[in-house]
Amino acid sequence: MNGDTSARQTPPTAPVVEVDRERNAATGDAGPGTGIKDLLPLPAIHPAEESAGTTKESVANAPTLSHALATDDHELKGVAQQDHADEVRDLGWNETKQNIAAPLVGGLNNEELWLLVRRFNKQIYHLKAVTNAPPGGLDLVEVEFSPDKMRSIVERLYMTVGVDLLAGYKHIARLRSWRETRRTSYFAATYFVAWLFDFLVPLFTAVLIALVAYQPSRHILFPPAPLALVDTSTGGVQKPKAGVLGSHDSVTGAPENHKGEAVEQEASNFFNGVATVALNGAAGKYPAGDPKAAENEQGGTDSTPDPTGLARSAAGAKDKSTGSKTGNKHDNTKVPMEKAMWDKMETIMHSLNDVADTWERFANALSPTRPFPRETSRLRLATLVIPLFGISLFVTSYIFIKGVMFGVGLGFFGDPVISRGLDWLNRTIPDWQKILELRNTILKGVPTNAQLALTLLRLGEANKAPIPPPPRIDEAPPREPAKLTDEQLRSAAAEPPLGANSAEINEAIQNDPAKARETGSSTDVGEDAKHGSKGNRILSFFRGTTKWFVKTAIGTDKVRAKIGSHHARDRLGAVPPVNNVAISGPVDFNARYNGKKGHVYLTTSSTIPAIGFSTKETREQIGNALREDLHPIWSVAIADIVELKKVGGYGWKARLVVGWSLEREVADGLEIKTATGEVHKVTALPLRDELFNRLIAIGGQKWEAW
Repeated sequence: MNGDTSARQTPPTAPVVEVDRERNAATGDAGPGTGIKDLLPLPAIHPAEESAGTTKESVANAPTLSHALATDDHELKGVAQQDHADEVRDLGWNETKQNIAAPLVGGLNNEELWLLVRRFNKQIYHLKAVTNAPPGGLDLVEVEFSPDKMRSIVERLYMTVGVDLLAGYKHIARLRSWRETRRTSYFAATYFVAWLFDFLVPLFTAVLIALVAYQPSRHILFPPAPLALVDTSTGGVQKPKAGVLGSHDSVTGAPENHKGEAVEQEASNFFNGVATVALNGAAGKYPAGDPKAAENEQGGTDSTPDPTGLARSAAGAKDKSTGSKTGNKHDNTKVPMEKAMWDKMETIMHSLNDVADTWERFANALSPTRPFPRETSRLRLATLVIPLFGISLFVTSYIFIKGVMFGVGLGFFGDPVISRGLDWLNRTIPDWQKILELRNTILKGVPTNAQLALTLLRLGEANKAPIPPPPRIDEAPPREPAKLTDEQLRSAAAEPPLGANSAEINEAIQNDPAKARETGSSTDVGEDAKHGSKGNRILSFFRGTTKWFVKTAIGTDKVRAKIGSHHARDRLGAVPPVNNVAISGPVDFNARYNGKKGHVYLTTSSTIPAIGFSTKETREQIGNALREDLHPIWSVAIADIVELKKVGGYGWKARLVVGWSLEREVADGLEIKTATGEVHKVTALPLRDELFNRLIAIGGQKWEAW
């Protein structure tokens, strides 16, 4: 493996270095974004200035708060933040997670770090560099919607909004069940005493201030419990739907190899379920109506039918079967309705994406992750609630109702006044709506999860220690109960958690083989289905036939590439050989350019950090720059990159067929566009996401997501 191997001598648990720093007297935070003005919800539409003393060349003129935080001298330092003499330090890019030093980032668990990076890889795939000031001082703002973003948006909504709302609902179920008798009694007594003295609004605002400003109060008032362990109907203990409590934050409790994988799989299945219902609704049948439907939908690599076309055809066939005489050729409503739906879909998806972004920002404001300030955003939110608490002490319920009804009347009948006021604002302050957005005011400097992940990636690059990618584990997670500590299951008011004794909880979290067979997660179930079902035997036959066609098509691509087919060249090497182990990164990456095998080399130690591609077969130490003996076909300065786009090794339909028939992972590619308009496309890139992440994190560009 190229590059430094010092990570192999680093102990699994590395010391965290503490640094004394000057702190803000009000918040106790130190560093960028912690000044007195940052406590106020004043609009922040200009990029953050680089902190004093920052001399990192790669981000010498940091235009965002993300860059400033990445290059700051933090009070807690993990392995990726410590000084070293190596040009590029390999922290374990090709190691198992047990051999990677922890923590990589001070104050952040490695599993949490990899969770953020893994979800970042699924969400971000096309970025463009911009020169304008990013809203809220952070770049990576979503610009436009495309149909291929729909899946990631829906999955994000499930993982953020959906899971959190379900957690809140289960907390309510626990309180209403009276199983935790003392805790519910305290809540009920406090509520009715406040009601008796007309003190409910001050009570609610005071509790809200405590929950926002004092983080330990959340576990005191709402002690944690694994989601899958709480019964929504009784508020007590239940056997997880997966048959074992293998994860703490998932709805089903399914086992996982890495933190957050179970929730991600649930989100994927949630989207698949919605899509299945939509397709079956178009066809006018129940999901289990035709067991041979899955077999009939298989196709070849080039003639795979479009599922959206299948849905339209199925709907048309259903209409014909019910006696409709018009058909698609004479349907004058089809095109206008489809166009109207897609026009509205863009607005809907933008709104859903904004909901997910805002939800993540509030979560990161209430529970900040280093290197972002720990107290500044929480105190800013709390200061907004404090005036409401003061006003509620003097405003009676009568005045409150009168004010609400006046607002209703003004909104209904006050259009002449409201429209003239909006016209005046639009003329006087054209960007007033953007200035007053939550991300520019009360949530300024608070990142979404993607912005947080980018900041962490930049932190490693600023210290010449790229963050290792999330380790891959091909084996299924063991069906063993996850450990329960005080962090995951806590009692309240000197009562047993969830009103259950230790024997009941232990019985609920243990693996239940019968439940596993019901959910289809048992190995025996898979074998029985494979060998005992006539439908699956037929499916296996079609898989074998399709596999032969796919291999033939791959062989044909080699011939077509030699005679000049650009599409065939792009597909060469996209399906790697069986048991092919690609050892690459963080400096060189196995890839192809115009179908030729080679390596993408990334250097940050030269005067001008650059990326280049060479076809010369060499495994020597790269050194300080792109050496001449590497014979690069092309090289590009990192600062000249203006656009990065992930591209597929195959079209999405062919990708499904290849993955299904060959049961192999498809290596994708990356397009790199420079300021001069040149486009370099590298393909058959096994570590495509990892190279993409390094490129966007090294330079000082401000990125927009497309």
